This record gives sequence, structure tokens and C-alpha cells, in this order.
Amino acid sequence: MQPGRAFAVALGLLGLALSGGCGSAGAPGTTAPTGVDGLVVPTPSPDPDDFVPRIDNPYLPLVPGSTWTYESKSSTGTETITVTVTDETRTVAGVETTVVHDEVRDARGKLVEDTYDWFAQDRAGNVWYFGEDTTAYDEDPDDPEDSTVSTEGSWEAGVDGAMAGVAMLAAPRIGDGYRQEFLEGVAEDRAEVLRVSVTLDLDTESYDDVVVTSDTTPLEPDLEERKYYAPGIGLVAEETVRGEKEQVRLVTYTPAAPAS
Repeated sequence: MQPGRAFAVALGLLGLALSGGCGSAGAPGTTAPTGVDGLVVPTPSPDPDDFVPRIDNPYLPLVPGSTWTYESKSSTGTETITVTVTDETRTVAGVETTVVHDEVRDARGKLVEDTYDWFAQDRAGNVWYFGEDTTAYDEDPDDPEDSTVSTEGSWEAGVDGAMAGVAMLAAPRIGDGYRQEFLEGVAEDRAEVLRVSVTLDLDTESYDDVVVTSDTTPLEPDLEERKYYAPGIGLVAEETVRGEKEQVRLVTYTPAAPAS
């Protein structure tokens, strides 16, 4: 799934309380992959001149030095997901992208997934997802030497037919549907904006003006996720509507230090 584990992991129901805003715009998973205000999504040939150096979209502010820590709970145990915006850049499909590092560790602190994601923001404020280099480590608890390493799910826009998609719109509207990534058979996540300007009440925090999306993929037709984005922070919670149950919540957010 897209943007590393922290941005796309399948979740269990969190018992989230929502108020305000508007309701669903229709059946999830049926939205067209293109047509969001004239954007070509996914885009086969991005123009580098259409992009800016800084990602400051309020719903996905990827400023170097920012860090998010999430707790994930599932039937297999508890994991900690740490997302850090690095000060590194990488040119992908001709566009200079911001490198975001995701680490997933199990309850013992052992690294189980290590991912580098590539994002860029266009002049209109849309954040585009250009790919990921991901490595998963699967250790046999009965035989630690019998471990496997997988890079399945890695993709890069401009390579082998892969194309960049949209990770977050500049002005999300109910009913907007778009592809978040595309490499046939590998990366085909899609999103639809379900609600905007709602209040999200969690056990330890309340967020206003939240955007809610439904995320699906034809590669896993029985899976549907809800994602909740708060302005000035980004992703704060996710839940599974259909699929294997897992819970993820934002534990801490450390914004980048102000420029001196």
C-alpha cells in the first residue's frame, strides 16, 4: 500500500467520534482515477517546472525535520511507526522530490520494515507521490536465522511504466477521487474524499477541520481504509472499514524547528 506503513497501513476500528462537516459522497472504491480539476492522475510525464521545493500543504506538511510517531495494534502485536522528513532530495521522473523515511519496529524494538518515500508539491499545492523504496524483514521466531527480506511493493515513477499519483489535494472536496500511485499489479492505491471540516475526537486528543478519505486498491478488493488528516499536522488516525483489523493512532508529532 502507498506512502509507507504510516501512510497506508490497514487498521482496525478506533471507535472514532466525528461531528460537523458533510457525509459520504457515495460508494467508496468507485471513483474515477482522473478528473480532479483537470489534473492528469496518475501523470505519465510530470513537468519539473510545475513543482516547488517546499511541501507545506496543511494536510500533509512534509517539512524537513518533522517527525510523527504512531502506535499500531493488531492480532500479531504492537508496532511503532516513525516517520521522519529528511533533508535529502531525490530526482524522480525529472522532479526533485523530498525524501521521507519510515521505520516500523515490533514490540521488541526490532526493525520489521524500512521505507524511503518520495514526494513533491506542485505550484497549486497538491502533493504528489513519486514512489518508494521499501524493505520488509520477516523473522521466524523459532529460527532467527531463517529470515526473509522482501522489497515487494517498491516502485519509482518513470520506471517500468510507473506513474506518480496524488497523496493530498490542495483543496480537498467531497467526491474528489484520484489515484495515489500506479504501477500495474504492484501499486494501485486510490482515494476518495468523504468528508471535510469535521471534528475528530480521540481518547487523548481532539482535532478540528479534519479531512476524511476512503482508500482502496483493486489489488486487495476486500480492503477499505479511512484516513483522517488534521491541518498543520497531517495523518492523525486510520481505521479499517473492510479487511483485517489493526489500530493506528498518532502518538507524538514534532514539527520542524523554525528557520533561523
